[in-house]
Amino acid sequence: MLWVALIIIALGLIVGPSMWVKFTLKRYTTERKDLPGSGGELAKHLVKRFELDAVKVETTQEGHDHFDFVQHAVRLSPSVFNGRSLTAVAVAAHEIGHAIAHEKQQPISKLSTRYLPFAHVARRITAGLLVGWPLISVILHLPYAVALHAMVVGLSGLLAVFVQLVMLPEEWDASFNKALPILAQGNYIPEQDLPKVKRILTACAMTYVSAALLQVLFVWRWFKR
Repeated sequence: MLWVALIIIALGLIVGPSMWVKFTLKRYTTERKDLPGSGGELAKHLVKRFELDAVKVETTQEGHDHFDFVQHAVRLSPSVFNGRSLTAVAVAAHEIGHAIAHEKQQPISKLSTRYLPFAHVARRITAGLLVGWPLISVILHLPYAVALHAMVVGLSGLLAVFVQLVMLPEEWDASFNKALPILAQGNYIPEQDLPKVKRILTACAMTYVSAALLQVLFVWRWFKR
């Protein structure tokens, strides 16, 4: 039964980070009237404060907060843009942290410009292989083998995880070299809330890694069926 235990441990390592990230971000979404503004208002204020003249602040699909370094746009979920909560201001500050690094052309920003397009391609390849491998087998006149299909898709999924891990230092920089000092020194949040904000910023830094790990779990469940 050793293999069963190993599978359970592996699933825990995959699902655990994703569940923790979602739980942490959700935990601190309570509206706080004592905060000076919403996440969107903070983002616009910081754009002016750091003279990020080319950067726009926009809304996007819920749960897809990011900085688009091609379009020079900080895109925030409606709950972050309009929310006045610790999660809203911390997520907004994190994305502004990315904007600062890219607009000021700091060396750390080169990680995402170099590897993020590759991560998107790897994700699309994984999805394509997952669904299209039987057709590929017919076109190339290869016998369909579930084990080979699983191995190829699994490796491409793990590659996506690896790319996200490579970019983790940039996520950490946005959270703890940019967002945390901004929030701690700018009177944007009460000092007693800093430990909570640190948890949120850690979750922000781990979002993409946990999402990539969850994709690996999806692949495993697909073949298990």
